[in-house]
Order: sequence, then structure tokens, then C-alpha cells
Amino acid sequence: MPGWYRWDGEDLILSVHVQPRARQDGFAGVHGERLKIRITAPPADGKANRHLIRFLADACGVAPSRVELLSGHGSRSKQLRIHAPRRLPPGC
Repeated sequence: MPGWYRWDGEDLILSVHVQPRARQDGFAGVHGERLKIRITAPPADGKANRHLIRFLADACGVAPSRVELLSGHGSRSKQLRIHAPRRLPPGC
């Protein structure tokens, strides 16, 4: 099992590295011990965090309210909890 995700019961815990202001949203492989995700939103006023949550919710087939940012609010390195995902991100 890769080190960038783990299960906590039915919840998926992801460790991600976010690249804001990308040309397009998408998964970009592994960056060290984290899943790299590119998003188009700028890293200002929480826009990148909100965009990341919506992106992961869509990718995992859940409502945005079921994705919780656990740590890294002001950092590119973040940890998120996805409550009972219906689909898994690439590599899980």
C-alpha cells in the first residue's frame, strides 16, 4: 500500500501535495510520500482549499460536505478525510 493513503474504518485519509494555479485540474502522480494534485484555483483566501475539496468530492463520488481538510490549511502539503468514498482516486 502506498504511503499517501490509509483507511480509517470506511473513511479514506489522503496525504496530498497541491499545485495551485495549474492549467487544469488533475491527479499528477506521487510527489515524495504524497499524491500530487494540480488545481486551477489560486492559493488565496481559501480558494485553493475549497476547490481541492470539490475536486476530490467529484473524483470520489461524494458530496463536498463529506470531504474534510484535516491539516495543511495554509500549506501545499495537506491531509484530508473522505467519508465513505464511492470511487477511489488513481492508485488507491
